Amino acid sequence: MTVTTTKDESGGGSPRPASAWAPLALPVFRALWIAQFVSNVGTWMQTVGVQWLLLAHGATLVTLVQTASSLPVVLLALPSGVLADRFDRRGLLVVAQVAMGAVAAVLTVLAFADVLAPGALLALTFLLGCGSALMSPAWQAIQPELVGRAQLGQASALGAVNMNLARAIGPAVGGVLVAAAGAGWTFAFNAVSYLGIAVVLLLWKRPAGASVPAAEGEGFFTALYAARRYIWNAPGVRRVLLRTALFIPGAAAVWSLLPLIADDSLGLGSGGYGLLLAAVGIGAVGGAFLLPRLQKLLGANGVLAAGAVAFGVVLAVLATIHVTWVVAVALLPAGVAWIAVLSTLNAATQTRLPGWVRARGLAVYLLVFQGGQALAAPLWGALAQGAGMTTALLVAAGLLLLTAVTVPLWPLYDAARIDPTPSDHWLAPPLVYEPGPADGPVLVSIVYHVSPDDRAAFAGAMENVARSRRRTGALTWGLYEDGAEPGRFIENYLVGSWAEHLAQHHTRQTVTDQRFEEQARSFLLPGTTPEATHAFDAALAAADGHRPPGPPAADASPASETRQDG
Repeated sequence: MTVTTTKDESGGGSPRPASAWAPLALPVFRALWIAQFVSNVGTWMQTVGVQWLLLAHGATLVTLVQTASSLPVVLLALPSGVLADRFDRRGLLVVAQVAMGAVAAVLTVLAFADVLAPGALLALTFLLGCGSALMSPAWQAIQPELVGRAQLGQASALGAVNMNLARAIGPAVGGVLVAAAGAGWTFAFNAVSYLGIAVVLLLWKRPAGASVPAAEGEGFFTALYAARRYIWNAPGVRRVLLRTALFIPGAAAVWSLLPLIADDSLGLGSGGYGLLLAAVGIGAVGGAFLLPRLQKLLGANGVLAAGAVAFGVVLAVLATIHVTWVVAVALLPAGVAWIAVLSTLNAATQTRLPGWVRARGLAVYLLVFQGGQALAAPLWGALAQGAGMTTALLVAAGLLLLTAVTVPLWPLYDAARIDPTPSDHWLAPPLVYEPGPADGPVLVSIVYHVSPDDRAAFAGAMENVARSRRRTGALTWGLYEDGAEPGRFIENYLVGSWAEHLAQHHTRQTVTDQRFEEQARSFLLPGTTPEATHAFDAALAAADGHRPPGPPAADASPASETRQDG
């Protein structure tokens, strides 16, 4: 079997889908979706097996299963994002699948040998979480290579449907299997389930040029700093992270406490717990049908607020009613709310990140998402054990209702204002010799001539340009007005190396960055254009003085000529 795609990095080749299921018409997306579903079923079957083995050891150990699964993302998400932006993402995904299959195989052998102690069980669960942390940024980052930009929202929803459909089937099957044959068989199925994704990835003919090369000579920590710098100067991405951080801790109470609700409050066995999880999964699958209509009716921010309220009400029902069928019915809207909120947040992150930093940006999103669950889970377990299940659930419900109240205060920004499509619109720098990649720092100075009447408007427009410069590589930035010539502005910004400045020129600019520059330049005096110069550290220039000067590049003009740069 050979699977191919024809989508480019920008996703511009895909028409706007008429159906929430449209991405499944694409062969490689469909093949990966099916393989991921099998793997997710295995993961949920194993989760039931692990939690059920730990029930005899107290509530805290049960909730630590979620911590063991999620904590690796806190530790490894950012390094994994750097790896996914620097190396072949498909290769990383294959390595992660093989490694997780090996760990699951060890877990299976120990379980069948009846030597699986709680400590070893949590440790191996942690190692599986490490594999998931390694693959998650790369998995998220390849989505724009599988579907067009217009389909990212649908692809994100289908990913959530995949997980929640597996949540509906995996726990039920896992619960029955644990009761009938023991937890070891759930671990065995999970070990085999990793093979499907690896096979599809190896057969995938990835589009040429899908990877955005890192700046030449960019080190690991430099890449980490570049991600931090980008997100700090991207208000749209920061707002998505804030909304994620506000929603996840309260919502995590369901996943942390549901096995205890099934066992203590409802007196159900492993099969009953699996059916409760299945109710959440069925609700999530139904939510995929409702999501396009909800988004059209409420908008992204309305979905976030309504989802938080719905989840809070469900938690209040779980806290006060202990009738099995009522709890199962109440968990259906929890599934709808879960998929609606997470699909909205994930798609918002995807559509705001350019290719060169996408995996690192998604790693930060996953860090907030999984880290919130990892940190909240033991707190809910401790609160349930110390103050009672009802108190823990009501506190979580209150947090979610408070989250809904904050949506009008800190809403998501309009996605229509952001276009991360690459834009190679800067001219080549006109230098008399070619600096080395590591040469730097580089001081870029750009002179603008503005009508005195437009000085304030120009300075305001340059605030967006400043964030653009910092996102793409500027360590410092400043805008100054000539004291002897009002309306003559000088923009200065410092870039760490010549290689990073070239990355600014050719791989890091986006359509949004270009739009900000055009808005600022609309205030320039007629007939004038920006005048740019590039300056290097004087000591470095002297040390490199042995290099014979050469003529300017064929497409470059003398450094003193008026030209556009940034």
